[in-house]
Amino acid sequence: MSERSSKGGRGERGNDVASPRASRAERGGGEASRFVYGVNPVLEALRARPDEVERLFLVEGQLGARAAGELLSRARESGIRVEKVTRERLASLADGGVHQGVVVELRGFKYCEVEDILDAAKARGEPPLVVVLDGIQDPHNLGAIIRSADALGAHGVVIAKDRAVQVTGTVAKASAGAVEHSRIARVVNVSRSLEELKEAGLWVAAADVDATEPMWSARLDGPLALVVGAEGAGVREGVLKHCDFRLRIPMTGQVGSLNASVSAGILLYEVARQRGTAPSRR
Repeated sequence: MSERSSKGGRGERGNDVASPRASRAERGGGEASRFVYGVNPVLEALRARPDEVERLFLVEGQLGARAAGELLSRARESGIRVEKVTRERLASLADGGVHQGVVVELRGFKYCEVEDILDAAKARGEPPLVVVLDGIQDPHNLGAIIRSADALGAHGVVIAKDRAVQVTGTVAKASAGAVEHSRIARVVNVSRSLEELKEAGLWVAAADVDATEPMWSARLDGPLALVVGAEGAGVREGVLKHCDFRLRIPMTGQVGSLNASVSAGILLYEVARQRGTAPSRR
């Protein structure tokens, strides 16, 4: 493992709104199916996971011709059952979310293992970048973080199995469908997972409003796990103890903190900038 250092001096690291519903997916012992809604999230589900789609629900006449054409074409190609339903039925399936006239039912989300995220980075010949979330409970924040992680080169996201939001239709909608292309691992113990990531050679950096080190003074271009905490509470002290260093996002306004998804997006962009992968204006 190559030497990792920052200005602080670091040495070498040793070697759908949708609630779960009962469905056919449960007959095989898997998780309850999830309902993803909104044109873009549904299209991404059909593009990325057609074999996991149970049914496509449409409100006739509400979709634009182009969107309806692609949705129906992909459903037909994959042999997916299409049901035309009322607006009231669709609103119920989407639990009141903005469905834009379309909902898709998928089997329960397939979480990966943390090792799968590291393997993906290795396959791409890149230093691993893993986003670890400590107790995120707002599905909109989770979806936005997944969207930023996908856009800015993270190899995967790690969430807690308990006391944290899971992948739902609302998360998929907030991610604009990025969940269908993302590796998301679910772990029982966040602190233990951080130690495993350190053993794999990653440095662990936590977003912390009380940190003294601004984000741009730290070296973030090597193997990295970026930890973002829950809304309001931030990263728990017990989890911070497992982090190698803490990062502060300098701010000049009167509000002293940012929400979890905004913080994650800013830090991920700084990582991408240091790695030379941030998009540039042409």
